[in-house]
Amino acid sequence: MPVEISDIQTAVEVTPEMSDIAKRVAIKCLKHENVHPSEVEVSIVFVDDIHIAALNREYRGLDSPTDVLSFPMDDPGIPRDEPVPLGDIVISLETVEREASDLGGFLNYLALLVVHGLLHLLGYDHEADEDAEVMEGLEAQVLADLL
Repeated sequence: MPVEISDIQTAVEVTPEMSDIAKRVAIKCLKHENVHPSEVEVSIVFVDDIHIAALNREYRGLDSPTDVLSFPMDDPGIPRDEPVPLGDIVISLETVEREASDLGGFLNYLALLVVHGLLHLLGYDHEADEDAEVMEGLEAQVLADLL
């Protein structure tokens, strides 16, 4: 399966609909970026604020929770006839729940974070204003008519 969902938190109940949305939007994003889903593997990990804050502190030097972090796989060194692991997308469901009402509801916000995280795995960033505009445009295109 190209998209693997893991839930390592207990703060928010993960429903089948949440897992389905995360998988569907990841596959749609891959196809939008001309990546065949059978050629790659993506891991989406649902965590709580404590877990993501620890990752944020360790990898970004920021001592606070955040909504999503992406960890691209460097060169996986596997034969190219097998799916290539792109990396991990880590999403704090506590942050999603807390911020969702301001950002279109829980499932919409979750979908946005999956796309955002996956675009990072595919090499996009938003450090410069121009790059942020590109990412926001791609996010809107992928999410159009999804939910």
